[in-house]
Amino acid sequence: MTSAVTGTHTGAPKAGPREWAALAVLTLPVLLIAVDATVLGFAVPYLSEDLAPTGTQLLWIVDIYSFMLAGLLVTMGTLGDRIGRRRLLLIGSAGFGLASLAAAYASSPEMLIAARALLGLAGATLMPSTLSLIRNIFLDARQRLLAIAAWASMFSAGSALGPILGGWLLEHYRWGSVFLINLPVMLLILALTPLLVRESRDPSPGRYDLPSAALSLLAMLPLVYGVKKIAEGGPGLVPLAAIAFGLFLGYVFVRRQLRLDAPMIDVRLFRIRAFSVGVATNLMVVFALSASLFFLTQYLQIVQGISPLRAGVLLLPGLVLTIVAHFVAVALARRLSLGGVIVIGLSLTAVGFALLTRLPLDDGVVPVTIAFALIGAGVGLSDTLTNDAIMSAAPPSRAGAASAVSETAYELGGALGVAVLGSVLTAMYRSHLEPVAGVPAAVMDAARETLGGAVEAAGGLGGEAGAALMLAARTAFTDGIHVTSLIGMVIVAYAAVQAGFLLRGAGRYRAPENSGH
Repeated sequence: MTSAVTGTHTGAPKAGPREWAALAVLTLPVLLIAVDATVLGFAVPYLSEDLAPTGTQLLWIVDIYSFMLAGLLVTMGTLGDRIGRRRLLLIGSAGFGLASLAAAYASSPEMLIAARALLGLAGATLMPSTLSLIRNIFLDARQRLLAIAAWASMFSAGSALGPILGGWLLEHYRWGSVFLINLPVMLLILALTPLLVRESRDPSPGRYDLPSAALSLLAMLPLVYGVKKIAEGGPGLVPLAAIAFGLFLGYVFVRRQLRLDAPMIDVRLFRIRAFSVGVATNLMVVFALSASLFFLTQYLQIVQGISPLRAGVLLLPGLVLTIVAHFVAVALARRLSLGGVIVIGLSLTAVGFALLTRLPLDDGVVPVTIAFALIGAGVGLSDTLTNDAIMSAAPPSRAGAASAVSETAYELGGALGVAVLGSVLTAMYRSHLEPVAGVPAAVMDAARETLGGAVEAAGGLGGEAGAALMLAARTAFTDGIHVTSLIGMVIVAYAAVQAGFLLRGAGRYRAPENSGH
């Protein structure tokens, strides 16, 4: 095969029509998960009104899904290497459909949090299965880079479809309908996967190490919990102890992997610069991107007062540009260095966040559209190459474990982005929402929980007091966006500097000599 990073050629076989048809099937879970994540952001104002969650419960509703994914992806990736990646994909698809049904009819915040946790458990089987199957189906480097670009672009396609479909559903049906759209896609996956996708597994997987599986989950959950609690209420004994405990278990996990003959994750892969930089870059970019989707949907619907469908349309240019940029990255990678393309993409994303730090209280529709277009184009340019670098570093037999590392970076970045920057935004909103004349203290407390709570409180008051409360809430939320966008800009800018510095020696992509192109 030919490495997309090194360009060395070993004469790998080419994929045929069945393999490309299999790729189409394997992109469906990606599309579904992206739709699910984007739609939920638009449904936040509606479920807030219906279920009346606290600010903390709302953050758990949004991010418990990603926490479960981040904690279980490594376990599920290596499980797929052993029992068969296609089999795990089918089991996960059935479970995801059932959990979606439970989420659609949740009648309390606690029920919805539990259903979202089950979605995360099932979703953890989907993502490493799809990417590892692609790694084993497409052995030719140029075809694999194109396949990964198509796979990654489905995140953006789902994010583009989600607001449109979700906006229409939310205008006509209750918020639970956004979960029911998962069911027909899951049925399609269950029907087509056995027909088109060949099974693959590690031929010599070794013993499945249950202690490693437990350590990977137990290290992730207290670490994420501690970061989340510090973001919500500042440093404290309990969250600091949770972080320390998570780091300790992570250290034990790594030491165990180094001693095992058949490790769950070959941590030596992190010695490969392109692999480690790719994982770190994915985490930081998704950290910032997920937070922006969380607050921009609320900004457009509540601060700017536009419908969910129109809000989705306004974010569409950025999401479409992300899809286009995935394939532009394939072309640029043949002319520029790996690090050069990634730096260009991350720089565009940083500029987009810089624009969001200046969002106005009124007439913010055009600035949001432009800023998110820059963010989307930049993300599309960078993550195709980071994913290919990660997968090219791993042998096909360990594709499940390598893809699980890549997806863990995505999901951990998404979970932390919503948890940390979402908590920063909530804290800024609460601190900037000063008492309003004529508004009782109890009503102000309710308004400080969430922006959706402020809308409900202002509607209950009515008159001048209600209008004044709504203006104060809109202003406080916009101020919070300025701060969180600044943090996002700094993180993405750091990722660009890191990639530019550490990938200076990485060459450009060279096509196989027998490619025929």
